Amino acid sequence: MTSSPDDLLRSGDYARKQIYCPSGLVRWSHGSRFELACALVASRAGGRLLDYGCGDGTFVAMAHAAFTETIGLDVDPAQIAECAARLGHLPGVRFTQASALSPGPMPSAPAWDVVTCMEVLEHCLEPERRRVIDELARLVAPQGLVVVSVPIEIGPSVAAKQLARAVAGLRGLGDYRHRERYSPWELLRSVAGSTVPRVALEGRGPDGPYRYYGHKGFDYRDVARELSERFTIARRICTPMRMLGPLLNSQAWFVCAPR
Repeated sequence: MTSSPDDLLRSGDYARKQIYCPSGLVRWSHGSRFELACALVASRAGGRLLDYGCGDGTFVAMAHAAFTETIGLDVDPAQIAECAARLGHLPGVRFTQASALSPGPMPSAPAWDVVTCMEVLEHCLEPERRRVIDELARLVAPQGLVVVSVPIEIGPSVAAKQLARAVAGLRGLGDYRHRERYSPWELLRSVAGSTVPRVALEGRGPDGPYRYYGHKGFDYRDVARELSERFTIARRICTPMRMLGPLLNSQAWFVCAPR
């Protein structure tokens, strides 16, 4: 029996916790991100799309029908295997590890018309973040498009986000009970637009231990500056309520063109 598109999405770990979350606020905030992403890449329909840091494959599943080839890229082989098992039958879709597209002695594959990187860069330590941005520039076609999204974790929106996370945690939704905490002083500094120290977390993957960041202390302005060094940023969008700008929004988007 063939699964419906809705069933395919719901079976993903991220989608189940966020897009299909019992909280209407969480559903709206996260679901609207993917709707916007689909709209932003629509101008390159018929081409080739690469989603860098595909996670559970939610965006690949949503966007693939508009493209001749869609690839989901991730560092975790278990994640890639799970995505391939769930979604690999979709037309033009495949999943692979990021290392498979690393530069090597063999000629490079054709560049990609669209490269997306959503909810990834905030978790990278600074040298890795700059390396990933370099990779995005290498992978995209000369006339292609790069779409990057990162959370806004500085300014007044932090207080609203922390409150929403606390409520979701009390309700036992998703992983919000494991959210990062701010001291009162850290929260005041962050709301006022000042940075707070980032703390690297420890994880263990197939290649051994690794270090990564959560959301706490992330400043989207650092990513904006680093992207501007490699690309022309054609559009900057804050969501989900665009008219409010970065002060009271959850997400920052950058639509970039190669130089």
